[in-house]
Amino acid sequence: MEQLNFITAIKEYLIATFSEIDLWFEKEEEVRQFRPPSNGWTIDEILEHIALTNHFLLILIDKGKNKALQNRSKLVLEEELKTYTFNGNKLTEVGLHESFTWIRPAHMEPKGEKTLIEVKEELQLQLKQCLASLDELKNGEGILYKTTMSVNNLGKIDVYEYIYFLAQHGKRHITQMTKNELAYNKNKKITI
Repeated sequence: MEQLNFITAIKEYLIATFSEIDLWFEKEEEVRQFRPPSNGWTIDEILEHIALTNHFLLILIDKGKNKALQNRSKLVLEEELKTYTFNGNKLTEVGLHESFTWIRPAHMEPKGEKTLIEVKEELQLQLKQCLASLDELKNGEGILYKTTMSVNNLGKIDVYEYIYFLAQHGKRHITQMTKNELAYNKNKKITI
């Protein structure tokens, strides 16, 4: 069972990341609505983008989870686990803001169609969904199915790596929101 410690580590990372994201909803509206000099997204738009991206990632995670569970009957999990290594290191770059260029699909662009409360509730449900998937795959079954991830040329990643990718994506945007807040504070000092 020691080899499944990566599942606990993913859970802890998910909870910590979503907790950090949650704090941004408490920022003053003035801070959340500030558009940085680069004409990038506001914090509210970034929060919406995280929820949108999670929505589409969770569709793939759920499909992968179901296929991994089906593969239990075709593959010997214990044998697969003997040679498995969770490759979180290759996903670390995803969590670093501006570490690579990727053109996101239009359906992941924030449109301002949901209230801030709706976005917050959606993110809370998404965390629960991720944790429920990890619970369903608690014996290592998530390694039994891989899906191609085009972002940063990651290639085929398993269900656990997809969930970790989702958390790293959130981390990436926490950094972006922090930069926005710093730009807001700098701008506020200039205008005073």
